[in-house]
Amino acid sequence: MPIEPRRVSRRSLLVSAALVPGAVTLAGCKDDPAGSTPGAVNPSSSDGRAQETPTADPAVVAALSTAATQVTLLSLAFAVTSRKFPALRTQLAAGAKYHASHLAKLKETAGVTAAAGKTPAVAGTSSAALTALAKQEKAAAIAHAAAAAKVSGAPARLLAMIAAAETQLATTLTPNKKANAS
Repeated sequence: MPIEPRRVSRRSLLVSAALVPGAVTLAGCKDDPAGSTPGAVNPSSSDGRAQETPTADPAVVAALSTAATQVTLLSLAFAVTSRKFPALRTQLAAGAKYHASHLAKLKETAGVTAAAGKTPAVAGTSSAALTALAKQEKAAAIAHAAAAAKVSGAPARLLAMIAAAETQLATTLTPNKKANAS
């Protein structure tokens, strides 16, 4: 009995065509040895653990400071919205926690500061407030992804991770239109 050759589905072919170039690009990326890249991990620390070396690159400090300011404003928006709409506290708790951890991670780099901003206005309804937070998250994600493309190494990974988290938060905060129509 002859064995028929295995046929590849169109879906598998399209997925492979989309993923292979990205994987090849990522496989070709590598960081410079530690110590030569600003913000790189220094594996030869005195206590044996890898630690972040302070960066002296003004572009990295500026990008991370801008991100820290945006994250601070988002965190403030979450806090104000939680106070105005106590019913949303549980839904907003995860986002507030993520923003706090992102801010702490951004401030680990020497020279990074977050500028203080004014308290944001909150919409009149909880649904409008969630929509406004989702829009702010999307805008911050776009800004952080663009900033990640301009730096390299650990700062780029950090900004990309924050952008991904903000994109996910924006998606989860967007009110379900089907539920609102009911």
